[in-house]
Amino acid sequence: MTEELFREDATLRECRARVLAVDGQGVRLDRTVFYPQGGGQAGDAGVLLLDNGRILPVVDTRKGEAPGEILHLLAEGTDLAGLVPGSELTARIDAVRRYAHMRFHTATHLLCALVPQAVNGCSITATYARLDFHMNEPLDKQLLSDGIARLVAEAHPVRHRWISEADLDANPQLVRSMSVMPPRGQGRIRVLEIEGVDLQPCGGTHVANTAEVGAVVVTKVEKKSAMTRRVVLGFSESAPG
Repeated sequence: MTEELFREDATLRECRARVLAVDGQGVRLDRTVFYPQGGGQAGDAGVLLLDNGRILPVVDTRKGEAPGEILHLLAEGTDLAGLVPGSELTARIDAVRRYAHMRFHTATHLLCALVPQAVNGCSITATYARLDFHMNEPLDKQLLSDGIARLVAEAHPVRHRWISEADLDANPQLVRSMSVMPPRGQGRIRVLEIEGVDLQPCGGTHVANTAEVGAVVVTKVEKKSAMTRRVVLGFSESAPG
């Protein structure tokens, strides 16, 4: 298993790590700051800095087949010389890309607080985020943007904590997602709390206060099906019109 440093501290940008394995699937490390694609959030990109001075680009991060396994995917054709099991290196994420993920992911939780319906789809990237709500009522784009702006301005603290699987079973209403269930089998579940606003299971990376979300607006509201309303978020500086 890889020690997931990002679960406890999303502000970490790099760490020292030991190589466990290198093969066609990717590079496995004993610990990492790289978030693997999951829960709707895109995987991190960045670099592996070898002690011999070489810099290897990581283009994506994914979960492996074994529980707790994280694969750092290198650019095609990367020379693997010097990257051997047992060697040590520095793993460094693309901090700008990660911070965009953190802002957007926290913004989707604000959106969940404004639209109290089950979620049946989610995507969080560095340029946009979207949530699909299981509902047939119309949604107002401007009202949602105004609601997000209000919650951002109120500067609510954002923190995570762990609860037992039994606690989750006793409080099933905490689960908002119909498409992604909290991982089980380790005896505990990570929950994300935005003080006074939202509380639900989430393994993603987030900012420490809603004020850090900044200027995020609703760029589009779509009717995807009879029972699905899609809401797309963007940074206001890149929003159309």
